[in-house]
Amino acid sequence: MTMNEQDYISYLDSRRGKIITSKGGWRIGKGVTSHNYSLLDELVGEAGFFQVLVLNITGKLPEKRLTQWLEATFICLSWPDPRIWCNQIGSFGGSLRTSPVAGICAGIMASDSSIYGPGTVIPATRFIRSAVKFIEQGGTVPEFIRQKAVTRLGLQAPGYARPIAKGDERVSAMTRVAEKLGYTEGKHIKTAFQIEQYLLEKYGESINLAGYIMAFLSDQGFDEDSIHRLYSLCVNGGIHACYSEAYDSPKDSFQPLRCKDIEYTGIPARTLS
Repeated sequence: MTMNEQDYISYLDSRRGKIITSKGGWRIGKGVTSHNYSLLDELVGEAGFFQVLVLNITGKLPEKRLTQWLEATFICLSWPDPRIWCNQIGSFGGSLRTSPVAGICAGIMASDSSIYGPGTVIPATRFIRSAVKFIEQGGTVPEFIRQKAVTRLGLQAPGYARPIAKGDERVSAMTRVAEKLGYTEGKHIKTAFQIEQYLLEKYGESINLAGYIMAFLSDQGFDEDSIHRLYSLCVNGGIHACYSEAYDSPKDSFQPLRCKDIEYTGIPARTLS
């Protein structure tokens, strides 16, 4: 939302000394609401955690099969492997005996990057949506890639390719989940796989899980900001695992080093007079 200066000042003045929300809240002695749903009477025991999470973010209560799909993506996005950068932070937190909140939140913050984790949401969403629009206006996939993804630095296609590994086995797993839940391919998913086919033939690169998720949720009507907020904690499961393992091991035992393990390349030893 953008405002001119006077409208912005008026907006701030209207909120002086008060908190205004359209989300809901706690009425002491009466209950809790989220977007006009009674949290305790209508949602607890009836709706799943992911349904309420989406409701809190978007104001809309999704069907359960969508949140089953969302939960499956979170499982795919968070592996209990302490070699993964954000998980390493959690492991160090456990090894140092930080609180679970400090160690796990530090790991989550380490995932806030522009090239992996939640930071891939916005560029991958914009890429697939611009591709759909380009093709709907009469363009082709090869033309789109040449105009929007090929740079002097090489191929820059958010939602495609991966660091370290080739291909993404998680996409086929999530495709099976979508089929099992009765989803059919929408225009964003169809376009995403058309792009993948071209990139495989031309560059040997395929769609990654971020690209698949953004295309799928675009077909479900989610905007980019809602997707970004929803996936802000998507790495926490693996961090929980790695923090717990390190905490339950002897203190300071995660990736220990001796002085001789460090290669010193500075000024040679010298005698001080």
